[in-house]
Amino acid sequence: MRVIFFGSPAFALPSLEAVAREHQVLAVVSQPDRPAGRGNKMQAPPVKELAIRLGLPVEQPTKLRDGVLARALSALQPDVFVVVAYGRILPPDLLAVPRLGAWNVHASLLPRYRGAAPIQWAIIRGESKTGVCVMGMEEGLDTGPVAASLEEAIRDDDTAGTLAERLEWLGSKLLVATLPRIADRTVTPQAQDEAGATLAPLMKKEDGHLDLGAPAQEVSAQARGVDPWPGATVFFGDEPVKVFGVRVIEGLGTPGEVQGLVPQGLAVACGGGAVAFAEIQLPGRKRLPAAAVLAGHPIPVGTRLRGALNR
Repeated sequence: MRVIFFGSPAFALPSLEAVAREHQVLAVVSQPDRPAGRGNKMQAPPVKELAIRLGLPVEQPTKLRDGVLARALSALQPDVFVVVAYGRILPPDLLAVPRLGAWNVHASLLPRYRGAAPIQWAIIRGESKTGVCVMGMEEGLDTGPVAASLEEAIRDDDTAGTLAERLEWLGSKLLVATLPRIADRTVTPQAQDEAGATLAPLMKKEDGHLDLGAPAQEVSAQARGVDPWPGATVFFGDEPVKVFGVRVIEGLGTPGEVQGLVPQGLAVACGGGAVAFAEIQLPGRKRLPAAAVLAGHPIPVGTRLRGALNR
């Protein structure tokens, strides 16, 4: 098929590679380059970098609703749009361009977790499974009919990063299996059940501030769901401290109270039970095992850590 691919982050790379192997990719549409890192140097989205390596034309529009992109892509006469984590909602004039419609790979089992951060919120909210869907796109936020889906278990030690790595490959597999059925019109998309819909809004930095007053299982789930971004954070006095490998352990105490070093890391009491921080990153320092950090920067037993400065 004649495909125009929309995508931006690394999550979309396996899908672009898979589609490019089996179909004619006329163009790739990605987000504009943006400043990143300590030097604020302009950085291209991973999808743009891959498209250039594959010799594919790239469009990076700053606006979608002025009709310019729709006219340009219409002239290419695409059969389908494939959209994987592009990061912007396509307006009606764009959705009307491809002959066989626009199809999105979404990292959840719709209608659950519609929105920008389905992987993160599925972990944070304690789900035992998630998956990927290929969905026909319409004007609403991830409300279109589902053509195909595959389930994936959420492991007890999964972070948003590790789960995303599995789902990006699962999504590419499902996509290339579904495109031929779209081409020959044998696919039968099923409408979503609105009664089961939940939202997965864009992550904010504050979502990483651990709620140490919650039960230990929820604290661990929150920490894993915000890894790698925005990262799990607690406050030691007024200093933000990043924590990693947050696991549930036995223990009791006042929420946020440091209980000492245990084999799993730095033990901290929660609203119910306790957790251990396997690794710690102090401001301006490297991420290190908890024991190595505490050897040089002790956090005394009984110290109360907070999940936010106002708690």
